[in-house]
Amino acid sequence: MTGIDDLPVRDELRGKTPYGAPQLDVPVRLNTNENPYPLPEPLVERIAERVREAARGLNRYPDRDAVELRTELAAYLTKTGKHPVTAENVWAANGSNEVIQQLLQTFGGPGRAAIGFEPSYSMHALIARGTGTAWISGPRNEDFTIDLAAAERAIAENRPDVVFVTTPNNPTGNAVPPETVLALYEAAQAAKPSMVVIDEAYIEFSHGDSLLPLLEGRPNLVVSRTMSKAFGAAGLRLGYLAADPAVVDAVQLVRLPYHLSAVTQATALAALEHTDTLLGYVEQLKAERDRLVLELRAMGCEVTESDANFVQFGRFDDAHAAWRKILDQGVLVRDNGVPGWLRVSAGTPKENDAFLDAVRELLGSVGDTPTPPKEQNA
Repeated sequence: MTGIDDLPVRDELRGKTPYGAPQLDVPVRLNTNENPYPLPEPLVERIAERVREAARGLNRYPDRDAVELRTELAAYLTKTGKHPVTAENVWAANGSNEVIQQLLQTFGGPGRAAIGFEPSYSMHALIARGTGTAWISGPRNEDFTIDLAAAERAIAENRPDVVFVTTPNNPTGNAVPPETVLALYEAAQAAKPSMVVIDEAYIEFSHGDSLLPLLEGRPNLVVSRTMSKAFGAAGLRLGYLAADPAVVDAVQLVRLPYHLSAVTQATALAALEHTDTLLGYVEQLKAERDRLVLELRAMGCEVTESDANFVQFGRFDDAHAAWRKILDQGVLVRDNGVPGWLRVSAGTPKENDAFLDAVRELLGSVGDTPTPPKEQNA
């Protein structure tokens, strides 16, 4: 039987595995940072109306430039991001992963390099590899903050073409201060003109503000967003970016024709009509996220400060064994491969109660007490 290794696959893809989290049929699934609340019925009805209208024209290609959608996304960003943007500043694609792919196709590629500060969103490195862009793993401190001095040195030495800054960071949950992002931007421009991509997939859950205002006067800065998390629309696959209009023009050089279907555009537009309701769910999740942090710490776990809709907790001598024991109680969390740590998405109050009970059971088992937290992370 023919296997992947028998095919003429590119060398940099050999021995690699696809991205993916376990999809298991268990009572409580808190491993993929999904919004646990189903879309409200009025929104479901509005989606049906908009899709029905779009269906009448499915014999024609959709709006290639998604002008109406980009206009509404710009209005949302202007309202919530404390910085005015227009449709000319916004581009949309099939999930933020396609946004990242298009950015790397445009500004990365063979003979070019991208840097990210790990542990961080693993798709940055995977998409870089898929586009033929060399990947550089930048440093973080033990508390998962970016080691700014070391990061600036790495940028100066490697002169990357694309710099990724994930805030709030996935999988750790901590936010990156604006001054750190500004310092990294300046370092990137000093090394050589480079694109700096701020991945704000979880920004609506943050205690602080979006870094959208940093776009002013910085043509090589990009802010990437998604509707998967705060909008509770992971199944929609709609991501978008905000940047200088020249960046929007540039990514269109690599976008596939008619890449956003009429159905996707119609569904996203319906969701944007219900922004206030959906952001109300975000507030509930933020409260539950903060509750998880407090209760895990009360149990003796070490917890990374979180501005996302998930919490990284530990530390365990054997994180995968701890993951398995939590799973045995019907609760699925994420083992991201960060030594000693696990990640849990904030769910409904009932789901979070089940998770906390599972952790209490785990910590009551012989030999499963987490390593005592360090002073700076207490």
